[in-house]
Amino acid sequence: MLKGSCHCGAAAWSLTGDPGSVTACNCTLCHRYGALWAYDFEGERINIAGPISSFRRPGKEDPALEILFCPSCAGVLAWRGLRLEEDGRRRMAVNVRLADLEAVGDLPIDHFDGFDTFEDLAPSGKTVRDLWA
Repeated sequence: MLKGSCHCGAAAWSLTGDPGSVTACNCTLCHRYGALWAYDFEGERINIAGPISSFRRPGKEDPALEILFCPSCAGVLAWRGLRLEEDGRRRMAVNVRLADLEAVGDLPIDHFDGFDTFEDLAPSGKTVRDLWA
């Protein structure tokens, strides 16, 4: 099980099982937050604990997701989809930058162009450890 927590330790996430690769997205939110995302579904392999606040992009009539963060230190924990999948599940992703490097360092990074094309980019072969080195 992977675990991550905000800087002050008040809020945390856990992800059970193999997270697979993580995603670096270049959309305006992810770029600014510097997050690396591991995915699953709310209440399944991902769980959030502690107090959280949420942020939805202003100016969007129908935003697709919200950012979950600690109300004390503002650490970005996760994003949560605002629309349910066809099977009724809610997609989520946790920010693996809040985990210990030893736990996530060897995870491969996928790159996603959330700024322009909304397509996966060519793999770079880098891991989380490469970004923290």
